Amino acid sequence: MSSFDKVQLWTIDAEYHDQRIDNFLFTHLKGVPKSRIYRILRKGELRVNKGRIKAVYKLQTGDVLRIPPIRVSENDSINEHSKIANLNQVKALESQILVETKQYLVLNKPSGIAVHGGSGQSFGVIEGLRALRPKEKFLELVHRIDKDTSGCLLIAKKRSYLVFFQNQLRHRKMNKEYLALVCGDWSAKNKLVSAPLLRKELPSGDRMVVVDQKGKPSETRFEIVQKLNGFTLVKAKPLTGRTHQIRVHAKYCGNPLLADAKYSNTEQFQKVIKRCQLSTFVLHARSLSFWLPIVDESSGLIEKGKQGDRVTIEAPLPAAAQDVIDSLN
Repeated sequence: MSSFDKVQLWTIDAEYHDQRIDNFLFTHLKGVPKSRIYRILRKGELRVNKGRIKAVYKLQTGDVLRIPPIRVSENDSINEHSKIANLNQVKALESQILVETKQYLVLNKPSGIAVHGGSGQSFGVIEGLRALRPKEKFLELVHRIDKDTSGCLLIAKKRSYLVFFQNQLRHRKMNKEYLALVCGDWSAKNKLVSAPLLRKELPSGDRMVVVDQKGKPSETRFEIVQKLNGFTLVKAKPLTGRTHQIRVHAKYCGNPLLADAKYSNTEQFQKVIKRCQLSTFVLHARSLSFWLPIVDESSGLIEKGKQGDRVTIEAPLPAAAQDVIDSLN
């Protein structure tokens, strides 16, 4: 048995003001199963200011938490560490960090690694970074990109920045630009694609996205970057953030991504795919642009409703993707 074998007293600072206590505990009691956390909340073993609280309680600055001794079985520890059994695969993530501050970091995520574990993935970028940096109190994804998509991925190191960045996403104040390699000659007329997208689940359990009037409004701006002998490198700027948006909108225009097994006819271009040694499509989050907050120097809190500097970060195209483009040129 391993355990948090002593009573712990934690005082809540302004950084965690108004966060639900269950979410706070998930982050700070790493290795403790969620079921165990809910059990100590339900039984009243965890106290806030000497009183019982529910899982939906929102923390206040200055709250004092009494965390009871928590035993974690050896099996629980094994299950937790199995998520990072392939730690060697994620050590290279350190070299892919483009920008890092005390509040956030931007990673040039490699293609082929998921941003988080689940759905058949034992671990992902966020689990890898947490394993590499066990002393970091807070590491959370601000947004997600597909497993086979490379490029800019923003990760918050403080909860206040996570909330601030996600509000920008919600209000379309965070800009993302992608490079995509598509089949055929892209028409210059397809500058703004506006087609509603609907998520469907296939009998196999796989997820598919289709253009359907019942779907959510979706818009993507496209621009030709380079013509490549029957293929086109395009710049794509999604104005909405739907699942597989760029891939489905490209297919809708008649120019699906090369080697996209889900949304294109890979048999038609099998010779090219084999020659270029493509295992998946080329879709790269080339740049990410967002506002930084203004922070009150005396309290250390973000001043609500105010924006500071605008930051734009660019991620170089992976060498393998550049080789494919060069071979098609």
